[in-house]
Amino acid sequence: MDALLLLLLDTRAPAGAHNHSGGMEAAVTARTVTGLADVERFCRTRLRTSGRVGAAFAAAAYAAWERRADAADWCRLDDELSARTPSEATRAASRQLGSGLRRLLRSMLPAADLVTPWSRCAPPAPHHALVLGAGVALAGGSSEVAARAAALASCTAPASAAVRLLGLDPFAVQGMLARLAAEVDDCAAPARTWSVSEPRSLPADGAPALDLLADVHLTAEVRLFAS
Repeated sequence: MDALLLLLLDTRAPAGAHNHSGGMEAAVTARTVTGLADVERFCRTRLRTSGRVGAAFAAAAYAAWERRADAADWCRLDDELSARTPSEATRAASRQLGSGLRRLLRSMLPAADLVTPWSRCAPPAPHHALVLGAGVALAGGSSEVAARAAALASCTAPASAAVRLLGLDPFAVQGMLARLAAEVDDCAAPARTWSVSEPRSLPADGAPALDLLADVHLTAEVRLFAS
């Protein structure tokens, strides 16, 4: 894998992901997650719902960048992803993460036009999965890599947050993520199909409880994470 692509996908990259728990903080506060087994169930749920959706849209965004899609195509992708994200808090977090990743890409690839694709969208701040797909294309990856990266991110963010929130053994948490590796690959397996699909036909899996927790999290008086 190209070093530029590795830099883009490195979890230490300054794209703002460390400020987000992927819903884990809300789940811990609600006492629905109290230990490692709960974290694994939470991550598996995220992977099969929002992770699958993110993987599909990352693959579609990869293809859109490769074919030099116009602004209208990007806005259709953005609208369809928003429609699959019923939680206002989750939509806002996705756009924050997308803006952070776009800023990172602009620092790594100053010549790339990362403004025009979303210039006509409302709001112009792009969803994370779409920037991820475009970034993987820019860095010389593939639609499969874009889908895997999005699927994996749906697990790594809450898992990392759980270490801080619950004081878990980070090695045990990493082992848990390794157990999910095959499921991450399975989640991203249809990447080539998604990359040629109409936006409206992309997956729309959801987890209403996670959406509700995300919105409740905004009302918390004390929060360690933005989402």
